[in-house]
Amino acid sequence: MSQQDYENGLKVRTEVMGESFVKRAQDNTVPFTQPLQDWINEHAWGSTWQREGVLPRKYRSLVTIAFLTALKSPTELKGHIRGALNNGATVEEIQEVLLHSLP
Repeated sequence: MSQQDYENGLKVRTEVMGESFVKRAQDNTVPFTQPLQDWINEHAWGSTWQREGVLPRKYRSLVTIAFLTALKSPTELKGHIRGALNNGATVEEIQEVLLHSLP
């Protein structure tokens, strides 16, 4: 595991999803799910979400909302809608993405 990517990922995850969300995820982690949480922090948030330049976080959030809508993942969708708002997306932008993503 890249400790730097893990630490950066945890920072980005907290900035996007909020401290209470991340704390709840960590508090609910058991030994069986710990490797998944580590992977999410290191890879999803650490090496993907921290990339800068081409796609700002706001748009990463909107893309994530589209995927989660199409995948019918309401639990994850709720958290990522909050994250999109934290990243500067407007309610109207989120609404448009939801409409375009309906299965």
